Amino acid sequence: MSWKMKQIGEVCDVIPGFAFKSKDLGETGIPVVKIGNITDDYKVDINSVQCLPENLITEKHERFLLTNHDILIAMTGATAGKVGRIRCPEERVLLLNQRVAKFKPKNINPDFFWSAISTPQYRTIFYRLGGGAAQPNMSGTQIETVKIPYPPPNLQDRIASILSAYDDLIENNQRRIQLLEQSAQLLYKEWFVHLRFPGHEHVTIIDGVPEGWKKKHLSELLTTQYGFTETATDDPIGPKFLRGTDINKTSYIDWSTVPHCPEDKLDFNKYALRVGDILVIRMADPGKVAIVETEQPAVFASYLVRLTRKTGVNIPTLYLFYALSDDAYQGFIRGASGGATRKSASAKLLVSFNILIPSSTLVRLFVEQVWPLRKQIQQLLQQNASLRQARDLILPRLMNGDLTLENQENQNRKFQEFSG
Repeated sequence: MSWKMKQIGEVCDVIPGFAFKSKDLGETGIPVVKIGNITDDYKVDINSVQCLPENLITEKHERFLLTNHDILIAMTGATAGKVGRIRCPEERVLLLNQRVAKFKPKNINPDFFWSAISTPQYRTIFYRLGGGAAQPNMSGTQIETVKIPYPPPNLQDRIASILSAYDDLIENNQRRIQLLEQSAQLLYKEWFVHLRFPGHEHVTIIDGVPEGWKKKHLSELLTTQYGFTETATDDPIGPKFLRGTDINKTSYIDWSTVPHCPEDKLDFNKYALRVGDILVIRMADPGKVAIVETEQPAVFASYLVRLTRKTGVNIPTLYLFYALSDDAYQGFIRGASGGATRKSASAKLLVSFNILIPSSTLVRLFVEQVWPLRKQIQQLLQQNASLRQARDLILPRLMNGDLTLENQENQNRKFQEFSG
């Protein structure tokens, strides 16, 4: 199948964001999407944003308004080339910050355009526009020169329909993951923060602590280890290289979006991750926690600290993980971390906190309740990785003739009947 190739500038306007002043941004108003909000899984995180007060909005900002399904690209730094699509209520309005650009399709199906550029191939193409240096930087004009496939409009619509079905399934799984996360976190808070655990009616509370429970200093329970200093690569060579940015938005690790690490100068045995390892961010966003739940070759970066149970400590790591994920620990680390503009926590600080240790029976019951939820999260992550991989292969196969639209449309119908 032979399709035309067109430059992005022929089918889209590329609109870089506005240079909002940091002093004007706060917690209320219109959310401002920054470069760090574009995630590795082709999404735009609109939960962790600063806002511009509505009284500061003027006509000059109208060009930089964002709404549901808008497509963005990071233009600078290590994230250059990442693309993301906004998913939010139709009525919600956002603003676009500098170092991020918006694609405004003008004579191309937006869903087809998104399907074409939201692939690893185009991530690499965009990244190389900036020279592939340590701090690459690309302009809107450079982005507009990149060529994409341009089939006839009727084929664009059909292809978009096929590929959007994959995106919808991925998004649905993502919502299910969020609900599972929330359920586990709420259970921890209900039992161990609000102290409404099974049988709490018959337990005496002494100085705010249920009888039989203990307070333990983390340094008594855990050892610490700093990670490995290296530069990540998208080339699938070497072990996975877990960084702070891979864990700072969620309670789980999506390994499908984690880059790799060159094996040169790497002492793999020293930094190899194992199931049950707890990782804590120590720089930029200190305190955020993740737990390794699947076995695979992986190491961890220097912005992370590994926490490992000391010999003789039998407290399940899943309980320790939720204790460290709780607001009490998170607030302590944020408040105690040094640095005016870039927060930093030492390994010593990360274990300088007392946590409650309930009875072993109650901890075991908690793990039994939460473990199935964590297992479902991992299954949904694997499904999403497979769906993304399948989606990314469809367009190239259509272009080279290995796949016909009719066959793929029939396959989609069968799959939707089976899954629905």
